[in-house]
Amino acid sequence: MPASAPTDYAAVTAYLFSLKAKGIKFGIDRMRPFAAALGHPERAVPCVHIAGTNGKGSVAAMLDAIFHVAGWKTGLYTSPHLVKLGERVQVDRQILSEAEITAYTRELRVVVEKLAEPDPDNHPSFFEFMTAMAFMQFARKRCDLSVIEVGMGGRLDATNIVIPEVSVITSIALDHGEFLGREISKIATEKAGIIKPGRPVVMGRVPAEAERVIREIARERGAPLVSVAEEFGDDLARYPETNLEGDYQRWNAATATLVARALGLKWRLTDKVIAAGLRHVDWPGRWQRVHVGGRLTILDASHNPEGAQVLDNNLAHLAAETGRAPVVITGVLGAERAGPLLAVIARHAKEIHLAMPQQSRACSHAELEALIPKDFKGRVVRATVEGLFPSADQCTAGGPDDVLVVTGSIYLLGEVMARLEPQRGPGEGRLQDF
Repeated sequence: MPASAPTDYAAVTAYLFSLKAKGIKFGIDRMRPFAAALGHPERAVPCVHIAGTNGKGSVAAMLDAIFHVAGWKTGLYTSPHLVKLGERVQVDRQILSEAEITAYTRELRVVVEKLAEPDPDNHPSFFEFMTAMAFMQFARKRCDLSVIEVGMGGRLDATNIVIPEVSVITSIALDHGEFLGREISKIATEKAGIIKPGRPVVMGRVPAEAERVIREIARERGAPLVSVAEEFGDDLARYPETNLEGDYQRWNAATATLVARALGLKWRLTDKVIAAGLRHVDWPGRWQRVHVGGRLTILDASHNPEGAQVLDNNLAHLAAETGRAPVVITGVLGAERAGPLLAVIARHAKEIHLAMPQQSRACSHAELEALIPKDFKGRVVRATVEGLFPSADQCTAGGPDDVLVVTGSIYLLGEVMARLEPQRGPGEGRLQDF
């Protein structure tokens, strides 16, 4: 092992941050030799592979819950994390510990430095490094089954070296246009890149243009496809119920149900098991209800135009339920996302508090203020996460009877959660990649 290899967690996170700082690298040309050098841990555990604009994490958490009810030891790989880096890699919902991250980093660094010797461009990226860590953890913990969430896109994502039991595309909408294109058909092509020859595909609710693309790629690859729209129709009453709130979560539950059915009775996934799993899903930050200083507070990551449409419906339901307009705290990365979100918030909010996530791509207070519709009559306040949440049981926004909603960037949600749950340790927002 090189003398420079990190030996403690602070050094490890500094090393990982140095990888992150080099930026995003698309393509699987680095990941294939990386996995080969590790003995192909991605082949050791059967997996479900999930792509999509929204709903990936929720569907992954639903499948994890279903597999848990069935008695399987399950690996879960998702991104980004909320508070701690180890949340990305979980076995039976136990996050990767700092000691494990340290040990894996020491081990993997030897491998990646050797791979990079002929050409520095061969050095795996931060996300590729974490993906390898997930594959190794699931193999070494002898998981029965794993759920692998795509980082971004699909075709060129580091996770796309797996041959899954089932491929899943949860939704298609405009997001990450600078990387994936600004047309629905192009985004669908990228996400359908996870479809493998002969392997079943489950398609969530997607626009007609995206559906045509996905079906064509599935047909070309001989991959049998089932669709939520075909199986469940338009009547929400026919959709499975879940403990996660919102109509869109019932759409996600339908997607998870079809995945479980595609896996079949070999995995003991009966309708009873599926229903029980969907009633006990743990997925923080998705219309999650908590109480801060005795006040109802909703934590919800609605960070893109499709998410804004869902937020519109949820805020209307919340106002009807509570009889009052909520006080909304928000921060967003990028004007393309912020515009639709702030238009929705302004329709429902009593006042808006703008808090910038500590990310380089976060919209400034001025940028957010410029996007708030001119007819909004409520207060608009420039704020910080620290000022809004000075302690674990205190929020300074609004009055004692107000309902609070924290929404927008998942990175904002993570910073707020770190304030509300200090026992989780300091937030690791700088180790976010997208």
